[in-house]
Amino acid sequence: MDFRIAEISAGRAVFLVTPAEFHYNPIGVVHGGVAATLLDSAMGCAVHSTLPAGAGYTTLEIKVNYIKAMSVETGEVRCEANTIYVGGRTATAEGKILDAKGKLYAHATTTCLIFRP
Repeated sequence: MDFRIAEISAGRAVFLVTPAEFHYNPIGVVHGGVAATLLDSAMGCAVHSTLPAGAGYTTLEIKVNYIKAMSVETGEVRCEANTIYVGGRTATAEGKILDAKGKLYAHATTTCLIFRP
């Protein structure tokens, strides 16, 4: 998918991607699955960054809102994700995809199940 990690800190993850033609769907824009996967990856890593060694997680649900289509003309986008809540068994996080000018392309929330050792 050609994602790159730009930042990881406790409760936060930032991924980068430059949309390319191999991300396109049949109608000539970046497939929504790319945005969903980017958001899921960044939000999951934001949650993971808060867990102790040996703990893991899995996505229970994800809700994506698509605002604007991406294309090769979009240029590099940032997916910024932050945790909202981290408890004993579940965690929630939010994420957004922005271009270099701060234009919003998609935003999402997730609920993750936590596996503790």
